Formats: sequence, structure tokens, C-alpha cells
Amino acid sequence: MSKKIFKTTWIVAILVFMVSLVVVLGISYNYFSNLQKKQLKNETELAAQGVGLSGREYFEGLNTEDYRITWIDAEGKVLYDNEADSEVMENHLEREEVKEALETGYGEAVRYSMTLADKQLYAAIRLSDGTILRLSIVQVTIWTLFLGFAQPIGIAVILAFVVAFVLASRLAEVIVKPINEIDPGEPEKYYGKENYKEVEPLLRHISAQQKQLRLDREKIEQTALIRQEFSANVSHELKTPLHAISGYAELLENGMVKDEDVKPFAGKIRAESLRITALVEDIIHLTKLDNADAQIRMEECDLFRIAENAVDSLENAADEMDVTIEISGTETPMKGVPQTLYSIVYNLCDNAIKYNHRGGKVSVTVAAVKNQNVLTVTDTGIGIPEESMERIFERFYRVDKSRSRAVGGTGLGLSIVKHAVMMHNGHIEVESTEGSGSKFTVIFPVL
Repeated sequence: MSKKIFKTTWIVAILVFMVSLVVVLGISYNYFSNLQKKQLKNETELAAQGVGLSGREYFEGLNTEDYRITWIDAEGKVLYDNEADSEVMENHLEREEVKEALETGYGEAVRYSMTLADKQLYAAIRLSDGTILRLSIVQVTIWTLFLGFAQPIGIAVILAFVVAFVLASRLAEVIVKPINEIDPGEPEKYYGKENYKEVEPLLRHISAQQKQLRLDREKIEQTALIRQEFSANVSHELKTPLHAISGYAELLENGMVKDEDVKPFAGKIRAESLRITALVEDIIHLTKLDNADAQIRMEECDLFRIAENAVDSLENAADEMDVTIEISGTETPMKGVPQTLYSIVYNLCDNAIKYNHRGGKVSVTVAAVKNQNVLTVTDTGIGIPEESMERIFERFYRVDKSRSRAVGGTGLGLSIVKHAVMMHNGHIEVESTEGSGSKFTVIFPVL
């Protein structure tokens, strides 16, 4: 970075100097050109007075080293020229400066001289006898001016390069030094300091990124811990029914079961197998929700019809528990994943039935309220202790472990509900009093 700053600063300084040099040369050239024209006019006026007084004799012995002098009659014929043979010179009546002098008394022009093969400045004055006296001089070019100033310009260029080098080096050091001294681990301590005002936005950006990285790291660690605990819990949950199945099967295999007990043993094996199946299905469902892509395809569906289907499929389970389940509401169109919405209603109602009292009731309502679709599942069951409210959505967490196993619960139902609701950008609220039932309210925004 220091090299880049030095290189950029040095180049900019040199470019500024070169542009300034060109501007100064341009101004100087314009100044000297005007000065040369003024001097030429003065010399022409002086020469005109001499010719007017002395005629051709004025030119005898005259030192005209820098100037070309031409004397022209009123018809344009050249009477005298100090640098060419006047007898062979062409008529000058059409010359710009001659025409202007004949008309106004004085004329000027700048053009390339075919006779002398260079660019000339011309000044012409009409004399009292009608003749024209013209003086000309080679015009100073920009290169002539540059060569005239070559030595001071060369010295100035060398000094400019040296000064630019020193300043660029110093500036790069001054800019980079505070940056190199920054501790990226604690960017906040440089806020408001004079040397760091220009880079404070960068420091704040670094600080924000560090906070985000810390959050991401904590989230990754938390996710890893959850997965680790999940794996351990899955292993534990599977071991219990598998050990039971293995034990019952071993007894049957060794003939240690009476004939009349074979059927009950088979029923227990079947129950444990169903428990494993339910557990595996919930694990697969939960894994799919964990890995759900942000671009998951939503479609138009009716939350009320989905809830009706879920309630219908749980009618038998409710009858077995002697629990009444009912649904009310109206059509509630929304965008979502029908199968996932079904799992929300099914798991909430399934828990409401399993953890209810004999003769209890489960009420499901679906309604559109303002810009929200609201699903409510209320039961008259055993309720949730206050100390367990914050943990009920954890995987494999059970309020009543013995009852959960007795009714075939996997401990994943509410965790599936939570993830499915999050997938639909919704949130869930819980109200419960131990011994008096629970109320789960799921709120979906209208997309």
C-alpha cells in the first residue's frame, strides 16, 4: 500500500509540474510574441520617419541585422529590399499588411515567407508620398522560447523530481504509519482520534464484520452442539425400543414365553417397532427442515383446508383417548408449503390429544386477521409447567417423560413445528397453565 501511495503521489506531482510548465511556457510565448509585435511596430515607425526625411539615402550604411526592410511604391512595386533583389521580386500590392497600410495608414500580418522560408511578422506604414515602408522579423516560436529557457527549465525539472520524490515518500509514510499501527482486534479504540478520522468508516466496517463473525462463529458452535446433542439423543432414543425388541425376541427365540403370552409379546414388539418408525420419520422430517433451502418453492394453498385434513386424520386417535377435537374458521388462502403446514397442525393437535384428560377437548381455529393468517390450537390437557415453557421446542425435550413414552411421543413434534413456522417467516406464541390446558397460536405474515 505504501508503494502504491508513493507511486501515485509522485506521478501526480510530476504531472502537475509538467502541466504548470506547459501553461507557463504558453503564457510566456504569448507575452514575448506581443512584445515582439510592439517592438516591430516601434522600429517601423522610426524607420518610416528616416525614409520620409532622407529617402533612399536612409538605407545606406544602415545596420539591419535583425530586420528585413522593404520599400514599396503605391502600385505595389518593390523599390528596395535589404535581403532580396528588388528587380526580380513580385508585386506586393496584394500583401495583407500592404493593403491595410494603403487603406488605414498602418498594417500588420503574420505568414510564412516563401522568399526567406520562415514565419515572419510584418508591419507596414504608409508614408506621406504614398509609398509603403515595411519591416519584418522572424517570429519567435515556442521551441525557440523553450530552448532559450532550457537551462533553467532543466534545473526546475530536476528539482521538481527530487522534491516530488521526497514529498511522495514522506506523504506515503505519514498516511500508512497510522494504518500499520492499527490493532485490527480492537478497532473501536481508534474512534474519534485525529489521525484516524479518514479511516474511521473502515474501522467501523471492520468492527461490524468482527461482530458478525463472532455471531456466526457462535451460531456455528451452537449448531454443532445442537447436532452433537441431537445425535446423542437419537442414539439414546433408538436404544430403548431396540433393546426392548431385542429382549422380547430373545425370550421368544429361547422358548421362554408361554403360548398365551406370545401374542402380547408380539404386540409389544410391534409397538416398539412403530415407535422407532415414528422416531425415524420425525428425524427425517426435522432434517429436511434443517436443510431447507432459502429458495424453497412456495405455492398458493388454503390453511383452513390443510387444518381440516390434519384434524380428520387424527379423529381415530382422539376417539381412542376419549378426546373431542373440532375445527372452526373460514377459507384462509396463503403462500406456503402444504406438506409442512400440515405437519404444523398435525403435531400441535397430536400433542393436544396425547397430553389431554379423558373427556377433554381440542379446539382448532383458522382465521385471517388484518395482514396475518392465524392458526390456534387450544386444549384442556395437563398444561405446561412454567419452568418448562422456554424448553418445550428443544429436540427430545419432554415435560412428562413417562407419559410421553406411554402415548408414543418422540419428543420432536414441537421442534418440527418451530422449524416449519420459521420456514414460513412466522412465529408461535404459547399460553399455558399447569393442569388447565394450553393454547398455541401460530401467526403467518401474508406474503
